[in-house]
Amino acid sequence: MTVSFWKPEEPLIKYKGTAVSSVKLKSFYLSVALAGLVIGLILSVQFRMTMDIQDNETIRRTQELADQVAQLKKEQEVLQPQLIRMREQLESLSTGPLSSQIKEELEMATMFSGLSALTGSGLEVSLKDSDVSQARNDNPDLYVVHDEDILRVVNELKAAGAEAVAINGQRLVANTGISCSGPAVRINKKALVPPFVITAIGSPETMEGALKMRGGVVEYLQFYGIQVSVKKLERLTIPAYSGSVKMDYVTDKEPELSAAA
Repeated sequence: MTVSFWKPEEPLIKYKGTAVSSVKLKSFYLSVALAGLVIGLILSVQFRMTMDIQDNETIRRTQELADQVAQLKKEQEVLQPQLIRMREQLESLSTGPLSSQIKEELEMATMFSGLSALTGSGLEVSLKDSDVSQARNDNPDLYVVHDEDILRVVNELKAAGAEAVAINGQRLVANTGISCSGPAVRINKKALVPPFVITAIGSPETMEGALKMRGGVVEYLQFYGIQVSVKKLERLTIPAYSGSVKMDYVTDKEPELSAAA
C-alpha cells in the first residue's frame, strides 16, 4: 500500500511577463544582496588599506623631514663657534696694525687680477674688415679681422707697458681666451663682431709708437686692407672682468716631495 502526502503547489508570480516561483525569486534577491554585501566588504577593506598606506607614507615623510631638521641643527651647532671665531679674526685684522697694509695689498691684487675697473690715460685701437676690392683669385679670409690680428695688437700693447686691456668692453685677464668662431671672435667666452675696439691704459706715446713702428702691427694689417685707427686718450676706463675666476688645477702651494727610500 502506497501512502502519498499532499504537497501544496508553490504559488507562481509573474515577473516581467514570465511566471516565476516565489521561492526562486526570493533566492535571487538573496543572492543579489549577498553579492552586494561581499562587494561592499571588499571595497571597504581596499579603501582602508589605501588610507593606511597614505598615512604610513605621510608618517615616513614627516620622520625624514624631522631627521633632516635635526641634522641641520647639529651642523649649525658645529659651525656657529667657527663663525664666531672667524668674525673675531676679521675684526682683529680690520682694526689691527696691519689692517692698512692688508687693505692696500688686497686692492693691488684686485687691480692686477682685473676684478676692479681702472681709469687712466691710454690708447684706443679700432680694427675693421678691409674695404679694398678683392681680385678674383684672392683669399677673402685675408681681408677680414681674425683672432690672430687682435692678438698681435694686444701683445704689442702689453710689450709697450699696457697695464690693463679690454676688447669691446671685455677685460683681458690671465685666463682670457681669444679664438675665431665663424664670423665672430670669442673673447671671455662671448662672441664679438667687428669693429673691434681695443682700449689699453698705459703711456699713450709709447704704445702708439710700438704699434706704428716701421714693419710693425699697423703696417702689417694695413697691407691687407684692414682698417686700423689709433687714438690717444687722456682719460679712459677699463671695465672690471665679469666672468668666472674658478680654477680647477691651480694649487696654493707646491706638493711636498716624499723622501727617497
